[in-house]
Formats: sequence, C-alpha cells, structure tokens
Amino acid sequence: MKALMLCGHGSRDQGAVDEFRGLSEKIARRLPDWRVEYGYLEFAKPIIREGLDKLRSEGAREVMALPGMLFAAGHAKNDIPSVLNTYSAANGLPVTYGRELGIDPKMIRAAGERIRECLRDDGWRDGEALHDTMLVVVGRGASDPDANSNVAKVMRMLWEGLGFGWGETAYSGVTFPLVDPGLEHASRLGYRRIVVFPYFLFTGILVRRIFDATDAVAARHPEIRFLKAGYLGAHDLVVETFVDRLRETIEGTNNMNCQMCKYREQVLGFEVEVGLPQESHHHHVEGIGTTADCRFCEGTCIGACKAAAMEGHDHAAEGASHGHSHVAGGQGHSARHGHEHASEANTHDHGDHAHSHGHDHAHPHAHDNPHPHIHSHEAAHAHGNEPAGHGHSHSHGDAHAHGHGHGHGHGDHGHTHHPYPHADHPLGPRSMKRR
Repeated sequence: MKALMLCGHGSRDQGAVDEFRGLSEKIARRLPDWRVEYGYLEFAKPIIREGLDKLRSEGAREVMALPGMLFAAGHAKNDIPSVLNTYSAANGLPVTYGRELGIDPKMIRAAGERIRECLRDDGWRDGEALHDTMLVVVGRGASDPDANSNVAKVMRMLWEGLGFGWGETAYSGVTFPLVDPGLEHASRLGYRRIVVFPYFLFTGILVRRIFDATDAVAARHPEIRFLKAGYLGAHDLVVETFVDRLRETIEGTNNMNCQMCKYREQVLGFEVEVGLPQESHHHHVEGIGTTADCRFCEGTCIGACKAAAMEGHDHAAEGASHGHSHVAGGQGHSARHGHEHASEANTHDHGDHAHSHGHDHAHPHAHDNPHPHIHSHEAAHAHGNEPAGHGHSHSHGDAHAHGHGHGHGHGDHGHTHHPYPHADHPLGPRSMKRR
C-alpha cells in the first residue's frame, strides 16, 4: 500500500479547511494508486496524528508526508516534523518527509494565471502592455527571513514575466511591510492601476484582511484603481507541484535550501537561532475547532471569539498560564504554557489568534527509542532523505538529535520562541490594526 499524508496548517475558518480538504481530494484523484489522507497542525480536524492513524489502520507500512506549505518557515521546518517524528517513534511507522512547494515554475505559472484572470475582469486583453500597471504581491509573512525573501522572488518573477511597470512586496503579518503601509507606499509611485495579489493557497481571515486593507487604501486614493486578484487555490498546476514533491521524496532528492536556513547558518540578524531544537509549539491548539464550532462567527472567521476573550481579561497585560498533561502519539509529556496574547515583541499571528509561548516541558518517553542519539554541544545536522527530518536535525546544548532527523532535549528544559529581531519595526505588526 502506497500511503501519502498531506499536512496542512489548519485554520479557524471553515472555508479554508474545506478548501484544503478539496485540494487533498483533487490530489487523491491525480494519484489513483496512492492512499491519500490529510490532517492539520492546529485548530481543525482531523489532526495530523489522526490521519496517520487512519493510514496505519488500513495497512500502511510506510508513509510519505508532504507539508501543505508554500515556503519553509517554522511550521514546515519544526512543527510538522516534530509531530511526524513523535508519531513515527511511538508507533514504529516509518515516515519520510518531503519539502515545501517552494519557488517552482509551475507555481509561478499558476500565480500568473490568477493575475491574468483579474486583469481580464478589468478589461485587459492578453498581449496588452502592462507598463502603466503596478503589481503588489502579498505573502503570509514569517519570522524566517528565507521564507520572506522567497515571496520577494515570486514577486520579481511575476513582475518580469508579465511585464508590469513596477512591483512591490508586502506581508499579512509577523514581518514588514504590512499591507496598509505597503500599499500607501505603492500609491505614491504614480501608477493609476495596482493589482494586489495574495500569494496564499486558501481563503481565510488573512486574505480577507488583505482585501480589507486594499479597500481602505483605495478609499484614500480614488485616483488609483486597485484590483484584487484571487489566491492560488487548488489550481491544476498547484496539484502538479505536489505530485512533483512526492516524486522527489521517493527519489531522495527532496532537499530544502539549507544554505539559507537560520537554524544551520549564521544568517544576518538571526545568529542566535543556529542549532535551536526542532520541536512543535502547536499541540495546545490541535483540533480545538473551527467557525463551524464557534458561537461567535457564522462560517467566516472574524476574530470575534478573541475580542470576547479580551473583554474578560487582559492577556496582554497579565499573561495567562495553564497546566495540562497529555499523551500524544504514545509519548507522554507534561507542559506548562505561559501565553501572552496580543504581545508586541514575540507574537505569532496565525490569522486567527496571536500568541507567544513560554514552555517548560518534561518529556518522559513512553516508548523505547530505537534510534541512536547523537550528543552534541553544537548544532547537529543530518542531510539527505531522512524520515520526517526534511534534511534537518537540530540540537543545542545537551539535546539529543535522533538519527531520523529530529532533535529535542530530554528531561527538564525550558524553551521559548525567539523574538523576531524587528518586532518593533514601524511598518510591522505593532502598527497593524486588527479588523
């Protein structure tokens, strides 16, 4: 049995969850000889572990796993591999992890088609020059500079490939410039038509915020025509890129861009993150629900639950701590989380919530680990086609790096998300108004 696991981010927005399921079904139709399952890292169900359970119960003896991510940042490099490695070690199921969609000619062509569709709706005809039109590509935004720079490369390839008069890049969160200041800057460059293209796979609150910000800037600049292009969705070329990533994983050529990885190299401004452990920070939001389960929102997430929670108590001022213990994938651990909601310096905006974590974890293993440990006081790296390791194994201090490409410290240790070094940038998240 050939088994493929698609690992999605997950969202509170039921529309985004439905679209990822639709993409998974489309990939399954494209791969009739494969048993395809999917799961989510956070919020939505099924969670990744449940998808793996289903494949294992149906007889899978090995699983290929692909991240449903455009670029490799924390989710693709740390969170998903951690979930997969924990499950693999606990259940004896080999899982080989592929790479993200990344910069790919098929993805650029799919993006180009979405932009052309938008222009045609505005009366543009194929072949007409676009020298009087500007393109603004909006990426998700991450605390990983390599992922952010990939958005800029996508923008440049679309700008040059389609022949726009000018091009700029903005981000929906975490980094800078955000959409509103980015479009304000664009409005000063003299172009009378600006195409705003969200380089996203699916709908959700972030795409709606991008369009809301576009409408707000357009209202301030009635002399400019702002066009809103559709996101990528389950475009046929997106599906074909997933098929290519699966083929690479089978062939062992699924290596990511390690030369610019902030966990391996001294990337300017991120030097302190070399060798950080590869671990997930999302177990506390696994499968907690979507707008289908929310009494505040009807189908479309508008963040009302967060506003209601903030009325009850001020997380930003006081923080909130809670204790819980749980067993995930056969590996028991207790965790204490300190949450600082809507903080300015160390915030991870997932579109549906903002939070920072301070964790103290104890990891008593509920299984005998068959993998050898590599002890190192520096970063331990394992390259190549490794189970669930994506070519990455990080250890720091006295952490153990498992032979299957995942490292984390055993015993009592504390860890926190490293603050994004430019979290106070005036064009970044501190200036973002929640809608």
